Amino acid sequence: MADEVILEVRDLRAYYFTPLAVVRAVDVVTFDLRRGETLCLVGESGCGKSATALAITRLIEGLRGRIVGGEVLYHGEDLLTYPPARMRRLLGSRIAMVFQDPQSSLNPVLKVGDQIAEPMRLHLGMTQRQARERALELMKQIGIPAAEKRIDDYPHQFSGGMKQRVMVAQALACNPEILIADEPTTALDVTTKAQVLDIFRNLKQQRMSIIFITHDMGVVAEMADRIVVMYGGRVAEVGSLLDIFDKPQHPYTQALLRCLPDPSGANQKLECIPGTIPGLVDPPDDCNFNPRCPYVMPMCLEKRPPEYVTAPGRRVACYLHREFPVFEGHPVPLMKGVV
Repeated sequence: MADEVILEVRDLRAYYFTPLAVVRAVDVVTFDLRRGETLCLVGESGCGKSATALAITRLIEGLRGRIVGGEVLYHGEDLLTYPPARMRRLLGSRIAMVFQDPQSSLNPVLKVGDQIAEPMRLHLGMTQRQARERALELMKQIGIPAAEKRIDDYPHQFSGGMKQRVMVAQALACNPEILIADEPTTALDVTTKAQVLDIFRNLKQQRMSIIFITHDMGVVAEMADRIVVMYGGRVAEVGSLLDIFDKPQHPYTQALLRCLPDPSGANQKLECIPGTIPGLVDPPDDCNFNPRCPYVMPMCLEKRPPEYVTAPGRRVACYLHREFPVFEGHPVPLMKGVV
């Protein structure tokens, strides 16, 4: 079923606990992922996109992070209740992730072919020979030239773009149901970026469910079916690609789109969003965009706006739309052991 929801993120909260402060990196985030769709998480650096992905996969727990509330339902089962061994079996097999920096994600002392083959031996029970043959197929599929020779090379022998291809091949090794891509085109040159995006476009055509994280609205326009705009660890707006680009409703979304170059060339001046993103250490309970918003009202300084349902499938957290019904969300109590 095309509209089948396979992943539900409900009121997710994940904080980093450092010796000096608690950083509220993910602060009540709700969205869902449907079968065969590409869902883009967008926003400026530091808005909580990557932290959300790490919380969904529970990898945040090894980075001074802790999930303090909410649910992550995969086919109706809450991943946050899985014991570590069961979660490890799921990651890499049914849910896979392409990390932002392949340089630090690949093991420098293992051959790339062995790193691509490892998930297949662990999760699928393949022999070393079977996994190597499948790894070679994947390297050819994602466009690594002379794959037969390069399968025994080490990561330092690959360019940045080729390392990213290896990461994609590793993620696809077990034919996962969900692929999370965390800014896979960051720091790539224009040509390599286009080649990597071609790989994801092919996956999109194969109806793989993808969570694509980026701050590049041009990439979003190419890849997204639906968009979740994040700001300061919170959801600012949710809608389809056409909804967001044709009629953005949150002032932050509107500001992001104004930063794009004018394709007609009529406006040569590039706009920017004044101010800086909010700090996530003990943030006040108000609209965190109010210092940068041209439409700020007294109520914006007093209380965090709820998310309003402005149309089927559309939500926006802004008092400008307070005539619409409030999105009820999914009230979930704090997880046990959280102070």
